[in-house]
Amino acid sequence: MLHAFLTSNRDQIVRRCREKVAMRSGPPEAAGKVDHGVPLFLQQLIDTLQAEQRTEIRNGFDAEPTPAHTDIGRAAALHGAESLRRGFSVDQVVHGYGDVCQCITTLAVSEHVSISSDEFRSLNRCLDNAIADAVASFGSARQLSIDLEAKTLQQRLGAFALEHQRLVDIAIESLTAIKTGNIGINGATGTLLAHALEELVSLTDRTLTRELSRLKSATPSAS
Repeated sequence: MLHAFLTSNRDQIVRRCREKVAMRSGPPEAAGKVDHGVPLFLQQLIDTLQAEQRTEIRNGFDAEPTPAHTDIGRAAALHGAESLRRGFSVDQVVHGYGDVCQCITTLAVSEHVSISSDEFRSLNRCLDNAIADAVASFGSARQLSIDLEAKTLQQRLGAFALEHQRLVDIAIESLTAIKTGNIGINGATGTLLAHALEELVSLTDRTLTRELSRLKSATPSAS
């Protein structure tokens, strides 16, 4: 039975999946992510296979969802959202589930373990459902992140605009007073004008530096 094979070889499958992830470029904590996601999926897959064996559900992709299927969907959704938070791409999420399937089938062949067509359909169905839920959750989480970042950027730009306008008003009023009155450029009003202009330059430099730094950190590496 496939569920017995998975139970007895669970650690080896996890290790092989970890090695596959390490061979691909990704965030430094990639191995830790595999340790988090693969064992849980394997256990849920085992539960699904056992449930289907007990209830004799053998209708391929048209099978009714079991509680274990529901658990796989929920866990995959959390997996997708957390993958985004940890800096993974959606391709890496999909490849991660593909690694599980490849490691299971490769190990089964090397151990001369036969996987029945029903079990293989169950395996593919679980993987298909997990990938779909993980990708959907990844997309939702990414959109939420984009919306939040846009709102935050709008707030930052609003604060910048208010401060910028305040300094411009001071500079204009100071210059007007100097031009229309008997106020020397070296007096208090001239000093106020100079300070306003200096603060404008500093405000612009700080804002540009901060936003460029945020943009750089948010841009995926080409490697």
